Amino acid sequence: MPVVIAGPTASGKSALALKIAERQGGVIVNADALQVWGCWRVLTARPSAEEEARAPHLLYGHLPCGAEYSVGHWLREVASVLVGPERPIIVGGTGLYLSALTEGLAEIPPVPAEVRAEADARLAADEMAAMLAELDEATRARTDPLNPARIQRAWEVQRATGRGLAEWQAATGPALLAPGNARLLVLEAGRDWLAERIDRRFRAMLAQGALEEARAVLPDWSPAAPWAKAIGAPELVAHLRGEMALEEAVTAAQAASRQYAKRQRTWFRARMRGWETVAAG
Repeated sequence: MPVVIAGPTASGKSALALKIAERQGGVIVNADALQVWGCWRVLTARPSAEEEARAPHLLYGHLPCGAEYSVGHWLREVASVLVGPERPIIVGGTGLYLSALTEGLAEIPPVPAEVRAEADARLAADEMAAMLAELDEATRARTDPLNPARIQRAWEVQRATGRGLAEWQAATGPALLAPGNARLLVLEAGRDWLAERIDRRFRAMLAQGALEEARAVLPDWSPAAPWAKAIGAPELVAHLRGEMALEEAVTAAQAASRQYAKRQRTWFRARMRGWETVAAG
């Protein structure tokens, strides 16, 4: 039976997946929207080369910066794994991916490039609150007001199709992996315990080459691009451009990571109430 492991950043999801794979067999499948990009290994805490050698891993770092990718692309790739010979152990912290996998995904038409450009420009002009206010009531009620990516996605869908994202989601098709056909695990971590791990891990990332990864993407840096959403990347890029001292960048990146973990825990509590809870650590 497939296993699906959810949990906030730095909670130990990858270690648990590897332990299961080594003890019981299976292929580890990435369900983290940031770990798909080849430009980030250290900064997104992708499994190391040594860890990848201990068990088969799929959908990690397989995309170049600038590639088109969405939850729909990810589901299609996972569908091919589900019919393969090895049991999948799907692990990650992107709630949208995991919910789409186990609850289904609405077939929303692609957003035209001109609408995406308009949304990028408005977000860059600090119009996030205005974009949120323009959403239909049902969509606005379920959109995190502090998550620019979610607000932009909802606004783009409404702008491009004339229908709110909530209406599209109400027409969701069947799940690719129904809950009864998989073991669903969600790691639960205490706030203070997790915050300390997040802070310590980011400093370890610096020692392992995160700043060098950021330096490598400077020529292609595009803040609105999906791959540029890696937690800590904007702060390290700002440091490399002379806009922020390194220690200031580290502190800001740690805070951003803690906020991200908070949003993840909120999503998991709301959407994964029927999942089996596992204590992190």
